[in-house]
Amino acid sequence: MPVRLVITDAMWERIEPLMPADPVRGRRWADHRRTMEAIAWKYRTCSPWRDLPEELGPFQTAHKRLARWAVDGTWERVLAAVLAVADAEGDVGWTVSVDSTVCRAHQHAAGAQKADMADRSEPGDHALGRSRGGLSTKVHLASDSRARPLSLHITAGQAGDAPAFEAVMAGLRIPRTRLGRPRTRPAVVLADRAYSSRAIRGHLRRRGIRAVIPQPADQVSHRLRRGRAGGRPPGFDAEAYKERNAVERCIARLKQWRGLAMRTDKLAVAYLAALRLAAILVWARR
Repeated sequence: MPVRLVITDAMWERIEPLMPADPVRGRRWADHRRTMEAIAWKYRTCSPWRDLPEELGPFQTAHKRLARWAVDGTWERVLAAVLAVADAEGDVGWTVSVDSTVCRAHQHAAGAQKADMADRSEPGDHALGRSRGGLSTKVHLASDSRARPLSLHITAGQAGDAPAFEAVMAGLRIPRTRLGRPRTRPAVVLADRAYSSRAIRGHLRRRGIRAVIPQPADQVSHRLRRGRAGGRPPGFDAEAYKERNAVERCIARLKQWRGLAMRTDKLAVAYLAALRLAAILVWARR
């Protein structure tokens, strides 16, 4: 049975110039396109590495390439380059939505040795924790107005949304294809009530970003109870808030890959690299 591939010729034309060149010394890289197809197949199907079809090459090659490029930042650089081209063509919707989703972790994801905190690329808890559903990882992300991922960050499943907000915004950094500083400031940020805090509103206000975040009922009642001391209610644009469904659609798009909807990786860097690969293919397909 032939393997169903996901990288078209048009997509590869955009991705190929961004891939690392062959090393000056030593063995040449195995074919980048086939290796990316192999990694995508593994995460689309949520299959074990050893079940990789022969047409996609040795599983060791795909597994090592995923890990190596996760540690040296290759996946992050390729995603930034794809985003830079899209932004230069005016194809990035800068009404940004922020949200998170919990992904169950398979039992095979547990059991990794405690990470050395000297290695900043891997969190000490491997971004694994216990929420109501059991062992899980939480994916925090920002999407553009067309439901495409701009920034990705992962934590343990029981972690709150608000503490990860600044990390998500820090990951929103799109280089310019020509001279100029990377673009890091969206026009508007949409988020649900979980992000309604003074710290988040202050962070956005200092950066000149309009916040469209509803207040939860307890914050409203507390402000009213204080009378004049409670201050004015924060501005809220109900019409603009209707566009927040973009991040929900973005999450649904990423979770079409079964290996992302359920984490099987022991290391957080490998799981985050797979999320970035999915984001690269989403942007390359535009």
